[in-house]
Amino acid sequence: MKNLTQSVKPNRNRRKFPREKDKFFQTMVFLNVLGWFVFIGALLVFHDARPDFVSGVQAFWGIEGRQGWSKTLTMYLAALLSLCLIISVTVLIMKRRRNRRDSDHYGINGYVLLFTAVASLIILYFEYTASS
Repeated sequence: MKNLTQSVKPNRNRRKFPREKDKFFQTMVFLNVLGWFVFIGALLVFHDARPDFVSGVQAFWGIEGRQGWSKTLTMYLAALLSLCLIISVTVLIMKRRRNRRDSDHYGINGYVLLFTAVASLIILYFEYTASS
């Protein structure tokens, strides 16, 4: 029978262990970066999904442009923004679990990504339903 003071896994003092080598921290940073790359992908999809801007010269020469949102690309855009939202909420929950002291910093990029993804989904919903 093991003594209760002995543990199966050696305890590391997290305050003395560099956080760059901590797997939880590395996972949190990876998810954060992944969320921003997903958001950049959503911006690229948004560029092709939105209606075409028809300038005065194009209207004068009779060049047609798409007047409505692309349905398939809009679905991809909504999926990417939803994934971005899920990733940012996950990172914020992980940061809340990790940072417990008042002197710990939460970082603003998770909140910016969350707010931007939510605002984009709301605007996309109203823009897409208004043009359909």
